Amino acid sequence: MSIVKIDMNSEEFIGEMDKTVKFTDKVCESRGWVYNPQEEVNEGVQMGLARNKIMYNKRFCPCFMVDDSGDKPKSVDDRICPCKPAIEKEIPEDGKCHCGIFCTPEYAAEKRIELGMEEAVHTHSRGLTKEECELLIKQSELDGDELNALLEARELGMVDFTLIDVREHMEWQMGHIKGADKLIPTSSFYQALEDAKLDKNAHNIVYCHVGSRSAHVAMIMKDMGYTNIGNLTHGIVSYGGEIER
Repeated sequence: MSIVKIDMNSEEFIGEMDKTVKFTDKVCESRGWVYNPQEEVNEGVQMGLARNKIMYNKRFCPCFMVDDSGDKPKSVDDRICPCKPAIEKEIPEDGKCHCGIFCTPEYAAEKRIELGMEEAVHTHSRGLTKEECELLIKQSELDGDELNALLEARELGMVDFTLIDVREHMEWQMGHIKGADKLIPTSSFYQALEDAKLDKNAHNIVYCHVGSRSAHVAMIMKDMGYTNIGNLTHGIVSYGGEIER
């Protein structure tokens, strides 16, 4: 079968795209959903729906393959937008459909905070808001910019956590992240952890040299009942903030 090429600038596609946007508008309105805050997600899905309508005369979900080898084209789980899995499971449980275009208002609101937070953290354009701090501190994996932003926010009293270095004492002396609260070396981990008397329900962030030891420690602590553990994914070598020696 030859590749089907659809001209995005053709009157047919432009007309179908217009109908598709009106269709997705109506779906949102009728079901109490909202669009994804990431406009490129919505546009991509709408283009895929318009394409499928032209090719198969049905708005099959563009994220799933369509089998047109039989008498009638079919997609996985009969995913015709808005599809049954999205209505019954994905949106109620995950806050969004698989394709990402339809979301609950709550999911979209949290996503907008997350997107704003990521821009602020990685471009250093501003400090974090309290909402952004609360969202970021819940992440199980953090990069250097994110940890730096949290340390700055902690100094302002906007968030609270314990930063734990799990390297050895010699490594600590050579240089540790300014603001690190505890040294709990992996070579004497269990005893050092007991001596540290950490709150199992508080937020704790662990780091090592490149992230491997701390990732292992984070798993152990979770198994021990520590409920809020974050890990500096690539370790102190990825951290661009101030180092104390």
